[in-house]
Amino acid sequence: MTDLAPLRRALLSVSDKTGLIDLGKALAARGVQLLSTGGTAKALRDAGLDVTDVAEVTGFPEMMDGRVKTLHPVVHGGILARRDLDSHTDAMAEHGIGGIDLVVVNLYPFEETVAIGADAETCLENIDIGGPAMIRSAAKNHAFVCVVTDVEDYAPLLAELDAHDGHTTLALRQRLAQTAYARTAAYDTAVSTWMAAAIGDATPRRRSFSGTFRQVMRYGENSHQAAAFYTDGTHRPGVATAVQHQGKELSYNNINDTDAAFELVAEFDPADGPAVAIIKHANPCGVARGATLHEAYRSAFDCDRTSAFGGIVALNQPLDEATALAITEIFTEVVIAPGASDAAKAVFAAKKNLRLLTTDGLPDVKAPITTYRQVAGGMLVQDKDTGYVGMDDLKVVTRKAPSPEQMDDLLFAWKVAKHVKSNAIVYVKDKATVGVGAGQMSRLDSALIAAKKAERMAEAMGLPAPLTKGSAVASDAFFPFADGLMEAAAAGATCVIQPGGSMRDDEVIAAADEAGIAMVFTGMRHFRH
Repeated sequence: MTDLAPLRRALLSVSDKTGLIDLGKALAARGVQLLSTGGTAKALRDAGLDVTDVAEVTGFPEMMDGRVKTLHPVVHGGILARRDLDSHTDAMAEHGIGGIDLVVVNLYPFEETVAIGADAETCLENIDIGGPAMIRSAAKNHAFVCVVTDVEDYAPLLAELDAHDGHTTLALRQRLAQTAYARTAAYDTAVSTWMAAAIGDATPRRRSFSGTFRQVMRYGENSHQAAAFYTDGTHRPGVATAVQHQGKELSYNNINDTDAAFELVAEFDPADGPAVAIIKHANPCGVARGATLHEAYRSAFDCDRTSAFGGIVALNQPLDEATALAITEIFTEVVIAPGASDAAKAVFAAKKNLRLLTTDGLPDVKAPITTYRQVAGGMLVQDKDTGYVGMDDLKVVTRKAPSPEQMDDLLFAWKVAKHVKSNAIVYVKDKATVGVGAGQMSRLDSALIAAKKAERMAEAMGLPAPLTKGSAVASDAFFPFADGLMEAAAAGATCVIQPGGSMRDDEVIAAADEAGIAMVFTGMRHFRH
């Protein structure tokens, strides 16, 4: 395998023509012969460049609406021929095949076509065949041929040619070959995923996954773990698509927690008023609505001021100056919101370690999404939990029915519980969490911890009683015994929302009736592991 390979002849065939003309001119200036097809050839020719149509080389015109143009031995022979084997070079000479040293292809825009909701026929016509074939051929023969599939690699290619007198190095060709195979794999992933959905196959026999590199992380969850961040191309509003205005790079844990925060706050429609969620270790330590964002933040902060230190703050409306000032009163890692005022940005500018992220909107919490989790030897695949419960879905199971105000708090608590690690218990009063118990091995322990946190906050704030007095409580799954419910009652809860479905539902309902508590069943649970 040779190190330096000369670049004399290039084949360019691109759908995304960003940077094409500059690349073509740069190659031509270095004496590289340009081969091209269709719209790419026209664009280069219109720019005054001398271009040879692939049809002239193959002796066959483009046909079948462009489906057949590069699938020809003269093309693939020129790409695949090993220049170090006499049998290959003899075959090239015998059949009039010229070598192709560079292949620049970036494929039909299949992913973009699917994203805009095009019909099946249009999607099918945007599945590239010749492009992936040329890419794979060039990548296989990277000992002699350079392949470029990303616009961002144009500049490194030209720099390489300048540095090595019109040659490319093996190191560059190897790197670009790996990128090329990853690109065709991602492309095939997009096609196969679309086809599975199109035919209604929720569990295809083979499933593939892909991502695009975003950044190297300093480390993963812990300093001894290497990590990187990849995006999936779905453009869902959130941490992957946000604009970072200040602060150092996000860490692995920052990204994980910021995603959890923004997905939670998106449960609360901005049209219904401001909402704020404060997250620590992927669990909410405070969530609230308010007449203003500042009021919502204060209420969320008062749920657990201790845990809020060093947390993530997510807002469902653009950040304003008053809220920014309140947030900066303690150390906060990240703030994410659908926009921010100039005054708010100016407040944060004085806090160099605080990261501010803005998005172009909130994620649609009801949109169907597939989620993945790796386990040893495999991958768990499921629909994202988009389960929704409204007032009409609730079933009152106790003698006492919740008041309208209690119903509002119950539904608020239910939305928050969906985003708390199971076993989850969430106390809410006046549309603000006042106690959160997360991730315990028993529901009773979660109820106890949430109540204890509320007691400590009452002491810290100088309140006469914990805010759990008169609160609504949500349980992400059913109470298997009445003890967890009784602990919530002891903490002062006056109404409960839970899925129901336990073998002991009758016992739990009877205990609620005896305690004078109103309880509703949702018929849906929200385990979050």
